Amino acid sequence: MRDLSKDHHWLSINTATVRQQADFVGIVEACARRGIRAVSPWRDQVAHVGLDRAVKAVRDAGLQLSGYCRGGMYTCDAAHKQEMLDDNRRAIDEAAALGAPCLVLVVGGLPQFSRPGSQPSKDIRAAHAQVTDAIGQLLNDAKAAKVPLAVEPLHPMYAADRACVNTLRQALDICDVLDPARSGALGVAIDTFHVWWDADVWEQIDRVGKERMLAFHVCDWLVPMKDMLLDRGMMGDGVIDIPAYRRAVEAQGYKGFVEVELLSNDWWSRPLDEVLDTCIARYQTVV
Repeated sequence: MRDLSKDHHWLSINTATVRQQADFVGIVEACARRGIRAVSPWRDQVAHVGLDRAVKAVRDAGLQLSGYCRGGMYTCDAAHKQEMLDDNRRAIDEAAALGAPCLVLVVGGLPQFSRPGSQPSKDIRAAHAQVTDAIGQLLNDAKAAKVPLAVEPLHPMYAADRACVNTLRQALDICDVLDPARSGALGVAIDTFHVWWDADVWEQIDRVGKERMLAFHVCDWLVPMKDMLLDRGMMGDGVIDIPAYRRAVEAQGYKGFVEVELLSNDWWSRPLDEVLDTCIARYQTVV
């Protein structure tokens, strides 16, 4: 396992972590000042400043990307399917323009939540099928743009509204169906917050392989948690054995960035400098 204690060479900041403190350009500049070499932007933050300005900011700062958030929200009724496909093709194009190594997919839950206006459904099996079908339809677009797609399983508490893919096993099953040759065009993003509870995750990490391990995200699980979406913990403040997960993914050959992704009302209330400095310190001591 890599020794991260001496520097923060492989640290990346997911821009959601400080979305309330600065716009995308401000986040990029603050990261560059601290020698943080990579970011992972969210689409709404890029749209806020404009894609061209975002591309220039990343280039001028000499930063890399560890991913782009997010594609997906595939589940919808027939009336919204073309809108969904068009939106995801735009996400692929944006990721390519920014130089992202992958587009992270939050696949969607039930259609009325993923694509508002869709006819309500309680059929989670149909949602699973829609996810596989949509990724299959978009995979050639991603290959043409040279943007791998990273399926991110989310904690089951988000199954209805955000992602019906809730385990690494489910994500890898999709990869096996759509990309059995392991071309590198389709893989997974593993976030400690979403997988730490799953007793099967260790066997599934062994199944990933180097070509499918596209992104690794870290944060912690607080007890108690005040908000199921916006109370993620800074690494070291919760109950997740984060080094164990890093050891497992690096054993598969992963040598990429360790991406800090906090959605937290607490950390959003703190100064930008404090949050980034804490991310660096915890990356070096508890990740």
